[in-house]
Amino acid sequence: MLFEEITALTPDGGVMESAFVGVRDGTIAYVGDRRPEGEWGRVYDGGKRLLMPGFYNAHAHSPMTLMRGYGENLALRDWLFTRIFPFEANIYAEAVYHATLLAMAESFRYGIVSTSDAYFFTEDMVRAVLESGAKANIARSLAGVDEDEDMYRMDSFAEAKRAFDEYDGAEDGRVRIDMSLHMEETSTERLARQLAEYSAKIGARMQVHMSETISEHEGCKERRGGRTPVAYFADIGLFDSPTTAAHCVWVEAEDMEIMRDKGVTVASCPISNLKLASGVADVPALIDVGVDVAIGTDSVASNNSLNIIEEMKFFALLNKERRDDPTLITPRQSVYAATRAGALSQGRVDCGFIKEGFRADLVVLDLSSPGMHPIFDIYSNVVYSASGSDVTLTMVDGKVVYEDGEYTTIDVERAIAETGKACADIARRTS
Repeated sequence: MLFEEITALTPDGGVMESAFVGVRDGTIAYVGDRRPEGEWGRVYDGGKRLLMPGFYNAHAHSPMTLMRGYGENLALRDWLFTRIFPFEANIYAEAVYHATLLAMAESFRYGIVSTSDAYFFTEDMVRAVLESGAKANIARSLAGVDEDEDMYRMDSFAEAKRAFDEYDGAEDGRVRIDMSLHMEETSTERLARQLAEYSAKIGARMQVHMSETISEHEGCKERRGGRTPVAYFADIGLFDSPTTAAHCVWVEAEDMEIMRDKGVTVASCPISNLKLASGVADVPALIDVGVDVAIGTDSVASNNSLNIIEEMKFFALLNKERRDDPTLITPRQSVYAATRAGALSQGRVDCGFIKEGFRADLVVLDLSSPGMHPIFDIYSNVVYSASGSDVTLTMVDGKVVYEDGEYTTIDVERAIAETGKACADIARRTS
């Protein structure tokens, strides 16, 4: 496929006008200002269009499309213990499969090509992701508060191990299997240590919730001899595996230095944190220290949307108000966090840029709407003016999975209907 005469974002944060970008065998085979020789198949007219890297959602729980709008106007602990956990106790495999397909359809609609996911019924999530054509780093999240429990005897660990053994690297790396500790508060030190050791041994990446709320953060210091979640996890070896830590709203200055030194990526989830009144992550301080920061939507149960373009805007704006400094977080930093930084957080080093030899994970935005004009700086328009509805095409590994309202790999009407049936069934059994 050849995108011709299209505006394209470049890896150095620049813009290439009237670009030609050729895709062949799942990769970007040509980028230039002249039409390349040879046969490229379909030619895409790039007039009034922007080509940019696809978005990499650094933290989500895709099957929680089952719970969109189910627990509203609640603080995090109430939300979890009175609504989410009781509902999740009744979830079953087919519900997860259909809900994940629905999440992939929504992701494609908003230009998300890959998601870091932590949940359960892992095999059903993998099945849905593979069928959809999406990419994902999927983890079976582990939790347990019984001090005597051995991880190697836990059913959840057996599920995580089986998923890693059977699916890690499936479909030329589209699916990768990570390990995941749910959070400090919901795990024993024994469990956390065992998982840290196992992950490092097999070479898996790690996903974890960390310092999302002030009560969680301060409670950890009470439980762990004054240590913050970051310090505690560093001490027990969790960060010996490449780690993506979600939220990090309440991390302290010393925590940031540890995360930088350990190569931890923060998955900032601004809208979820606002909705649950968890706080605002100090992204400028993290970036200044040298911590890699990516963007996550969290689940649609705590965000209500996978609209990552909207997420970029909140990511860029919140600390301006919080720190009384409008110069913080530039549009280019926001775009980078949603694209290249997210790809790197998933270990996808050949993704996230429009660059020859990189995977063809691409998104096209419509520039023709009144709200996108005039254009003084295209990055500003993408972050502050664009809407998720401006996405007209999403491509994963060179395959178009969404274009102009049509899905090429997902029966979206069936996904909506089956998820709706499952929601009603689970809610009925929960109440």
